[in-house]
Amino acid sequence: MFELLKLPYSQKALEPYISQSTLFYHYEKHHATYLNNLNQLIKGTDFENFSLEDIILKTKDNPDFTSIYNNAAQVWNHDFYWKSLSETANADNKIPKGNFKDLVIKSFGSEENLKAELKKAALGQFGSGWVWLVFENNQLKIIKTSNAINPLGQAQALLTIDVWEHAYYLDYQNKRAEYVENILNHIINWNFAIQNLNNF
Repeated sequence: MFELLKLPYSQKALEPYISQSTLFYHYEKHHATYLNNLNQLIKGTDFENFSLEDIILKTKDNPDFTSIYNNAAQVWNHDFYWKSLSETANADNKIPKGNFKDLVIKSFGSEENLKAELKKAALGQFGSGWVWLVFENNQLKIIKTSNAINPLGQAQALLTIDVWEHAYYLDYQNKRAEYVENILNHIINWNFAIQNLNNF
């Protein structure tokens, strides 16, 4: 059975951009509920012995396993989201020099353009969903997915931003743009993207 990912920082660490209250409800209520639901759904089935990624890939687009897919994907998405954020000690939050930054410039022209395109995608996602920075066909791309859908099996995910309302409503109400800007300017974890690119 799956266990809740241990956060890579304290629940206060992302303040003032994401409050302890938001992180508590998002992590200990929403994320934990998806995990508990998944464990109940796969109990006594062959899926008990599968990795989370394999469950997602084997249940995707199969109407017989929609509930399993949705909960498994949301567990994976949230695990990935928490790692896509970092503590606020790095005030300027610039992309470190290296292969990833070179690829950003090749794909988007500049770091500023990448942030602008991520923000545009986040604001353009209608309703609940996710925005992903992915590596596909030797270049960086930005994709949007609705509800629980993620890029597994399609592209290598590098970073994600959760744009479900529960990710930001307590802090920002309906101001999704401000939430996304604060993530991109202060707490996005570029080192996680670099790690994911290097592991590809």
